[in-house]
Amino acid sequence: MSHETLLNTIQHEEEIKRSRFIAIAAPCPNETAVQSFLAQHHVSEANHNCYAWRIGQTYRFNDDGEPSGTAGKPILQAIDGQGLDQVAVVVIRYFGGIKLGAGGLIRAYGGSAARCLQSGERKVLIEYAEFELSVPFEHLGTLHHALPSFQAEIIKEHYEDQGLRAKIKLPKAEFEGMQRQLKDASGGVLKITPAEVSQPG
Repeated sequence: MSHETLLNTIQHEEEIKRSRFIAIAAPCPNETAVQSFLAQHHVSEANHNCYAWRIGQTYRFNDDGEPSGTAGKPILQAIDGQGLDQVAVVVIRYFGGIKLGAGGLIRAYGGSAARCLQSGERKVLIEYAEFELSVPFEHLGTLHHALPSFQAEIIKEHYEDQGLRAKIKLPKAEFEGMQRQLKDASGGVLKITPAEVSQPG
């Protein structure tokens, strides 16, 4: 299943029973980006700065003083419900004097996060694979001919006595096709070491 992330930072604001809810969401490819985003958008004079984020299998959420399970988790569910990855969302609340109750808080935090995320432009996250290959000089043309067909690129290369040692990156979905083409075109000479899957991006 392919996931999407946001193209840029987006914001959505609404008032629910006199409380102001400001949801801000951003693409965050790693935890360093998440921490920077949360620090940048923390509003100390607000009553609550609740957040959630997901990067692959790693996720966190925080209720920031709201009753447990009523803020951070609904925000995370909004992220997951829209199939998003590498995304962080903070929902800032200015309390308006009327208590919402647990159900009301869940709807307010989850709903404002979801509406914020729905308003943003997205891009598909592509999972990449990397592999190493030793290419005899007589088969360099075979390799260079195959690269554009599979959206592949050489990210590291080293020339040896017999040819080229190359590290190649390509979309994971293209790996088997390129492996097959290189093997067929070289009469089985070009052997690929197992692929490492890198972070989607």
